[in-house]
Amino acid sequence: MHTITAPDGTTIAYDRTGAGEPLILIGGAFSYRRFPGQVKLAQLLSARFTVYSYDRRGRGDSGDTAPYSVEREVEDLAAVIGAAGGAACVWGLSSGAVLALDAAAAGLPIRRLAVQEPPLAVDPADRRPPAGLRQHVAGLTDAGQRGEAVRYYMVDGMGAPAFVPGLLHLIPGAWKKLTTVAHTLPYDAELVEPYQTGRPLPAGQWAAVTMPTLVMCGTAKESPGLLRHGSAAVAAALPDARLIERRGLGHAKKLTPTVIAATLTDFFTTPDLTTPASNGEHHA
Repeated sequence: MHTITAPDGTTIAYDRTGAGEPLILIGGAFSYRRFPGQVKLAQLLSARFTVYSYDRRGRGDSGDTAPYSVEREVEDLAAVIGAAGGAACVWGLSSGAVLALDAAAAGLPIRRLAVQEPPLAVDPADRRPPAGLRQHVAGLTDAGQRGEAVRYYMVDGMGAPAFVPGLLHLIPGAWKKLTTVAHTLPYDAELVEPYQTGRPLPAGQWAAVTMPTLVMCGTAKESPGLLRHGSAAVAAALPDARLIERRGLGHAKKLTPTVIAATLTDFFTTPDLTTPASNGEHHA
């Protein structure tokens, strides 16, 4: 484990593995650097890259200086990029994808960007999280009801079937891992809240994200409309982006680290990354 200090004094913990061009991994809600899927992904990518997998603030071994703000999370990522040598490729999943987009728009030195299923509600026909999700989850965690906060965010917020929390209780250690990071769920909600209105992205949204970008999503069988439509909207909004739809990339059911690693390796090692003509392209 390594640590760095963010501008507000928060300690950010990260692991570094492999050799090659630096690549930073940003997890979504419930994720942290020692989450099994993220560990496996880092291991697979370390054959070609120097992989930096870090704990977003409030998770794992990182600190959690109050008050939370998206800007502080962007500064945390900037500090990790600094530790990686001053510039890096970046992959973000779900709310981590939104964080990566906001960071790229803020001018962080990201060479190439990959975002996977940003949870944007841009179609009025798609299911949206309930109004006040962030406030409700924060109230639950403040009251010590961490399990209920996880259930509410997972079922009411993310749209998981109501039986899923019960199943997770049966997997040794799984529910404890989720409740341990329950207090960070309002952070994820704050990141994505502006983009879950059921309306198209505003004109010019993330127009400053000019580096080559890959937007990844699962197929219709594994990802709901909200995630697929949100991914397509991001790909269409960015100046130099393409969309790839592939089985194993959908995080609503089960992510497949081998598929993610292969997709990222193809993208980050492609010599010619000028892709404006392929904007909106689908690969099944």
